[in-house]
Amino acid sequence: MDPVRVHSGRAVPLNRSDVDTDQIIPSDWLKRVERTGFGAGLFSEWRDDRDFVLNDDRYASASILVAGPNFGTGSSREHAVWAIQDYGFAAVISERFADIFRNNCTKNGVIPVQVPAEVAARLLAEIEANHELEITIDVERRTVSAPELGIEVEFPLDGATRYRFLNGLDDIGITLEREHDIAEFETRRPAWLPSTAG
Repeated sequence: MDPVRVHSGRAVPLNRSDVDTDQIIPSDWLKRVERTGFGAGLFSEWRDDRDFVLNDDRYASASILVAGPNFGTGSSREHAVWAIQDYGFAAVISERFADIFRNNCTKNGVIPVQVPAEVAARLLAEIEANHELEITIDVERRTVSAPELGIEVEFPLDGATRYRFLNGLDDIGITLEREHDIAEFETRRPAWLPSTAG
């Protein structure tokens, strides 16, 4: 993961509620063994409709997805987050996330920004009206803002997850922060016990 302190960018308005992980990345994409290339499958069944928002060139190169409530329900597949990230989104804003999806976001470097319902609704409406609207997500301060609209609100982000984003750490990176302690522990273990040494 790359460290993230502040992310600013334009957004795509996905004005749909209860979007589940099968809609985010349909199951026929789960046969891939790599973690890359899933962006092509993001909302692939909806993208067959030429009026679907991701087919609108005005939102090309947007890096924030603003979604309706209850985003990421359904299965626990990490592929949904991989698809969002591979497509080019650094963050998802919604009034509510499914817990497993939110957790998958934080472990893979996508910022889940939960905002009050009225803020989410206003952002969706304003982005639909102005595709150039700039949104800033400040992980360090735990705020999301749209200065042009006079919006700035805090979003929940626990200290451990904030630390993870600020330092660009996935689970392996967090473990490796204790590499010295692990190596020292291994030197004191009886030789007959299993070891991580090669």
